[in-house]
Amino acid sequence: MSNPEPYGQSMKSKGGFSRLVSALGYTWDGLKAAATHEEAFKQELMVVIPLSIVAWFVPVSLLEKALLFSSLQLILIVELINSAIEANTDHISLERHPLAKRAKDMGSAAVFLTIVIALAIWGTVLWQKFA
Repeated sequence: MSNPEPYGQSMKSKGGFSRLVSALGYTWDGLKAAATHEEAFKQELMVVIPLSIVAWFVPVSLLEKALLFSSLQLILIVELINSAIEANTDHISLERHPLAKRAKDMGSAAVFLTIVIALAIWGTVLWQKFA
């Protein structure tokens, strides 16, 4: 009698090109889910998309353009992680619990600090160029 696969092993990717295709599909599904179900992500998209375009037309060095653009993408990345934490916390239990509140508050704080970083980068780059 052979040992069965450990729990969850059958759900793990086996690698190769099909893994890449699957990963892109999961990425797209995650972005769609956030844009559909997460109000904060929708609001951030309304700011990040236009500013991401603007970042490439600001007359600064290529490195500064990359900083402007990347700081905005970082907001979305951290918001996705925060939303995942919140969804997982709600999946476990919808009861109010101090640890659930702490997890959600920490995720929110991470998003806030990321926005502060983006504002500092944009402020510094624009100040240096135009002040």
